Amino acid sequence: MLATFPAAMAEPVADFSQDNWWIWLIKAVFIVLYLILSVILALWVERRGLGLMQTRKGPNVTGIFGFGQAFADAIKLMLKEDFWLKGAEKAIYFVAPAISALCAFSIYAVMPFGPEVSMFGIETPLQLADSSVALLYVLAVASFGVYGLVLGGWSANSTYPLLGSIRSAAQVISYELAMGLSLLSVFLVSGTMSTSAMVDDQTSLWNVFICLPAFITYFISMVGEVNRLPFDLPEAEGELVAGHTTEYSGMKFGWFYLSEYINMLNVSTIAVVVFMGGWRAPWPISAINDGMFNEGWWPMIWMFLKTWVFMFCLIWIRGTLLRMRYDQFMKLGWKVLIPVALGWLVAVAIIQGLGTFTDIDTQMILIILAAIFLVIFAVLWFVEGKSDDRDDPGDGTVIDPKDEFDAFSGGYPVPPLPGQSLPPSPRAKRAPAYSSTAKEADSDE
Repeated sequence: MLATFPAAMAEPVADFSQDNWWIWLIKAVFIVLYLILSVILALWVERRGLGLMQTRKGPNVTGIFGFGQAFADAIKLMLKEDFWLKGAEKAIYFVAPAISALCAFSIYAVMPFGPEVSMFGIETPLQLADSSVALLYVLAVASFGVYGLVLGGWSANSTYPLLGSIRSAAQVISYELAMGLSLLSVFLVSGTMSTSAMVDDQTSLWNVFICLPAFITYFISMVGEVNRLPFDLPEAEGELVAGHTTEYSGMKFGWFYLSEYINMLNVSTIAVVVFMGGWRAPWPISAINDGMFNEGWWPMIWMFLKTWVFMFCLIWIRGTLLRMRYDQFMKLGWKVLIPVALGWLVAVAIIQGLGTFTDIDTQMILIILAAIFLVIFAVLWFVEGKSDDRDDPGDGTVIDPKDEFDAFSGGYPVPPLPGQSLPPSPRAKRAPAYSSTAKEADSDE
């Protein structure tokens, strides 16, 4: 049941008092192997899934159903020539990929896979570590991970990587604000930042039903956080070649590539832990035989399946949506997601405050309020979609479509602004004259 706002943060539910050094080592090795194998599986699922969505086969030669293609790519990266740029900042150029990879691996340290189990005669939770501020740890490590992207782009001493790193910094700042606000509202409801305690708080009702606006905000923000389509602006190959990874090769590029997919797993697992009940089985499976499927090693299966629901959504979105324009991308973060997340946070704080001094059912009020916010969010979305901004370049000036576009008006070639169109090519102008000449020649014959 949803309690009123507590006077202090709840302590972790997980008990690590019996753990010793080799139990910690087993858990740490498991997490590393789990993440690496999950990345290999993600590469295969993404390639085969996108192939089915786009009416093509995908990898189907290397191994059974093409499953060995990910291993072949890993071997290729390890054996590929690892060049060094002459003008690069050597130390930072080398350390940047390691920073991204280390931060990506570190987040899973506080993710719970299940309740307490017996491991070699020792009762231990299926979790490496936890604290009363575990979510703050997650946000801090995720924020630190962007330093790898920024330093990697800057240290290459090249134009495209620098632009990609700047975009990465702006993107993380914009979308981590909305993500942090959405997670903070769940903290107000649960009264804890401990991941194990947050899962325990969702025994009867998952937070996705109580904090639906926060979940929607988090889901959109997490796609932007991991630089996936339609938010892959830092790596837009049509504009920046490969962004911050343009000047990287071999395993230095491989660490960036690995960290991107591990971060997909990270944000998916956070969504499961915070909003979807964590390792608890979905209803009605959770009600079978007094919750037998929420005990022992069964919860690891539910944790894996829930995480992969979000992973498949990320793959599905990549195969469905087009890359956004950069001004639209920033506008969505600052003018839609952050105001919605902030408004929901204030509403939750007010409701929780009223529940502290009255006997009102805060759970039901929050569910009703979540439905109202969802309607408002949908109205804002459709109103925004109907507004025609083709004649607005974003700086307040209005473009007249009748004005002839001159790409060299500023002294150097620029693409057309929204509302402008490229003039017909000289070849297109010559086509009517050529066709008329050809017709006259045919008539003379």
